[in-house]
Amino acid sequence: MHAAETLETLISPGAPIVRAPGAFDSFSARLVESAGFPAVYMTGFGATASRLGMPDIGLLTQTEMTEHARNMVRSTSIPVIADADTGYGGPSNIDRTVQEYLQAGVAAIHLEDQVAPKRCGQMAGIRLMPVAESARRVEAAVAARKAGSLLVIARTDALAATGHEDAIARAKRYRDAGADLVFVDGVKTRYDVDYVAENLNGPKVVSLVDGTEAATLSASELEERGFSVVFYALTALFSAATAMRKSLSDLNRTGRITAGDDAITYAEYSDIVGLQYHQKLDNEFGAL
Repeated sequence: MHAAETLETLISPGAPIVRAPGAFDSFSARLVESAGFPAVYMTGFGATASRLGMPDIGLLTQTEMTEHARNMVRSTSIPVIADADTGYGGPSNIDRTVQEYLQAGVAAIHLEDQVAPKRCGQMAGIRLMPVAESARRVEAAVAARKAGSLLVIARTDALAATGHEDAIARAKRYRDAGADLVFVDGVKTRYDVDYVAENLNGPKVVSLVDGTEAATLSASELEERGFSVVFYALTALFSAATAMRKSLSDLNRTGRITAGDDAITYAEYSDIVGLQYHQKLDNEFGAL
């Protein structure tokens, strides 16, 4: 079954909400899968952090993002939902973006309605495209794919820029343009989540960011509110950054490796990256 078909089954009416933690690279995507999640979210915020060590302000190109997605797909067997930013240009760029992500093997992409250069949905200073233009861009993405081969998620960043009513109006417009799911980004409070849930019907995505009031909602509470997919976009990245900063600080201070009892071992790491498979190949087909 194609990844998009798998994801479509996961979000079918009556199915449990799909929990998709954000992965910032292929190794973290493997960790998401090994933890038992049904899907993984390739976060552009995390991709920018891991590749450039810089903020999510539209610095990565389309080819860098699709390469990142392709590597993530190769490293996992669960559907990858990928950030595709603004589509990287006009209708022809959107068409190519869809084709590149299709070839990468992702299950779904999301396109946002910001003016380039974009910003992370949690940042101030977001500028939006006219809604009619954004809707046509969604139509272009839908037209570029093959049936059943890729789900299109239309994201609006209007919540922080122009308010709740405009965010809902835009999401509805994008749904009518053919998007499979709609995504109001930038939720920070329970009120934000409830407003979207109460005013937007059909398949929809919510993204919870660590440290916000909205992040206190459980998956079951989001499911009760009618959301189909939840992204935990930055949890893995922030957790990894916290652990690395602490271990490196301790090493610098003490001059000793002071790994805790819950630290990953070399053997566990080898299992995660599939070392045994490659050893088997070497044993069967390597030099005598």
